[in-house]
Parts: sequence; structure tokens; C-alpha cells
Amino acid sequence: MPYHKNKQQAFQAAEQGHKQAMDAYAYSQLVKEEADYGKQLKHLKEEVNETYAQIDNAMEVASDTQRRQLEQFQQDLQSIVNEVNLD
Repeated sequence: MPYHKNKQQAFQAAEQGHKQAMDAYAYSQLVKEEADYGKQLKHLKEEVNETYAQIDNAMEVASDTQRRQLEQFQQDLQSIVNEVNLD
């Protein structure tokens, strides 16, 4: 039972991190032309890096269903990184 609980907790941490990274990205797009854009970009980078680490951790114990969702989270993060790097 503890293994299942840890698996679920790891997935939930990755899921929450994904939400926070997506929220930080959405907010950074709103303030793109404002003075604190650099600060928001730094915050976004931190969120993305933290979420990548949470996803890697969750991947170690994920079920097949969770793994597919985690892979989608990774793709979402990569899209953010690609878009921010183009700006």
C-alpha cells in the first residue's frame, strides 16, 4: 500500500507543478510588455524546471496511464520553453 500511495503522491505533485507552470506562463504572456517581464520570466523558468524534476520523479513509479499524462505534461513544458526561447 505505501508504494501505491507514493506513486499517487508523486503523480499529484507533477500534476500540481504542471498547473503552476501553465499558470505562470499564462501570466508572463499578460505582462510581456511591462517592466517586470524579466521577473516573471525568471519565475516561469523556475516553475518549469521544478515541474520537470517532479515529472522525472513521478515517471519512476508511474502506471501506464499516469506515464501517458506525464509525457503530455513534458510536451506542454517543452512547448513553453520553445515559445519563450523564440521571443
